[in-house]
Amino acid sequence: MPASGDLFDPSLIVFAALAVFVIWKLRSVLGMRVDRDTPPPARFAPRGPASAAVAATPGVAPIAEASSRPTGADRWEGVAEKGVASAWSGLDAVAASDPNFDGKSFVSGARRAYELIVTAFAKGDRETLKPLLAQDVFDGFSAEIARREQQGESMETAVVAIDSATVDAARAIGGRNEVTVRFVVRLMSVRRDQAGETIDGGQTRKVVERWTFARDAKANDPNWKLVATQTED
Repeated sequence: MPASGDLFDPSLIVFAALAVFVIWKLRSVLGMRVDRDTPPPARFAPRGPASAAVAATPGVAPIAEASSRPTGADRWEGVAEKGVASAWSGLDAVAASDPNFDGKSFVSGARRAYELIVTAFAKGDRETLKPLLAQDVFDGFSAEIARREQQGESMETAVVAIDSATVDAARAIGGRNEVTVRFVVRLMSVRRDQAGETIDGGQTRKVVERWTFARDAKANDPNWKLVATQTED
């Protein structure tokens, strides 16, 4: 009979294989690098136009570290016109107070917001306008829609083209960020009476407007709100 030390136990191979597998599995899991997703960029949803800018609480926002905002001579290229000091310095202040601020994404969102608001207002779509407008602005828009409804009037507006949209002013004050966008737009608008007859409009016209959007830099709500509009002559 062979000595007990020479006995071969097949189960040892099974246990050895399991041990190797467990070690490999632990290494693959524990050695895996898991990155947290960075916070999503601020979404853009303006809040209603107003005939006058909303007053802000005094107090300039603190300056953030340089690494948290765009740098270089071309940092706001394509966002604001060169030479407009109030826009460039203002955007620096906004980016300092909100490291997630992205100028190009903001302007792109402003374009979409402009078309959405103008179209919804023409249609009398209060449901769409409500979350986009400040309360006082919504009240003004709603009152004009109500007037049209009482008169039996209807309106159709189409944004033919947004020729340009550039930031021409910005500021960070009292924890509140404000950015004003100058739109050069071609609109086609028709207003009709109760009988469907055209009251005015029907031709494409050029419109230049300045819309101011605002957001609390520390608010959980990432949406920008439209707080003021001004039409240039």
